[in-house]
Amino acid sequence: MDITSLFAALPGNIAQGIIWGVMALGVYLTFRVLNIADLTVDGSFATGGAVTVVLITNGVPVPVAILVAVLAGALAGLCTGILHTVLGIPDILAGILSQIALYSINLDIMSGCANMAVNVMKYKLLLSLRNVPGAILVSLIFVVVIIALMYWYLGTEQGSALRSTGNNPAMSRAQGININMMKVIALSLSNALVALSGGLIAQYQGFADINMGRGAIVIGLAAVIIGEVIGNAIFKKKMNFVLRLSFVVIGAIIYYIVIGIVLWLHMPTNDLKLFTAIIVAIFLAVPYLKGTANNSFRKAAKRGAGK
Repeated sequence: MDITSLFAALPGNIAQGIIWGVMALGVYLTFRVLNIADLTVDGSFATGGAVTVVLITNGVPVPVAILVAVLAGALAGLCTGILHTVLGIPDILAGILSQIALYSINLDIMSGCANMAVNVMKYKLLLSLRNVPGAILVSLIFVVVIIALMYWYLGTEQGSALRSTGNNPAMSRAQGININMMKVIALSLSNALVALSGGLIAQYQGFADINMGRGAIVIGLAAVIIGEVIGNAIFKKKMNFVLRLSFVVIGAIIYYIVIGIVLWLHMPTNDLKLFTAIIVAIFLAVPYLKGTANNSFRKAAKRGAGK
């Protein structure tokens, strides 16, 4: 194992982490703000990639293709929201139904092909694997703009209503907030960001694939959890909302660096999902174990003081 090869692959891992960080920001919107684990993202991520590549290869300008992909993702989230709020289907099952339906829809978008290529030499893409520093710069610009927009939006009246819906639905309803509408809006915005990430990653890797979104929810949750654990460890009570969003992206970068290390160690690629599950489990357990340890020390201190 050559350490130089690990460092050589590091910029690519960072680029991927930042692009997937856009997707993780969408997951954060439903998972942390709305308190819903939306499984639609596994399908809407591939939808974003499929729509982007198909439109670009048919002569549509890249910015327009990205915009249409974002709208397609928002539509997918809208469908999940309707299934959940109008038809009364539990949020997890609604996400699963949308995810299954999107598999066929994505195949139809790509005319029945399991994958479709887009060549950076033929089309003027926003970012590409052939120019990793440029890809890092472009994806960072997207991340900064998205974090700024999320910070602004969640501070508006509607954004406050959305946050209130996630924190206490019963109280929000009593205050006259249409919580079903808030859920639909959040699911639409979340999947719009996920589709944007899918469109960017499809350009970066040079193709869209029907299975490119498989396990996306796990990666998104991993990024959110890793980012929160590290951010809280560094800033503790000074962790504000902008820092939380920033550390979601940092969490995605760390995740892909860890995956890069796993590949560098020549561990079986078939076990990547297993390693992902272990990484997420570890970071999920850290806050709980830390809290348990602190409580044990407090109880011991009280017992000592009482003697």
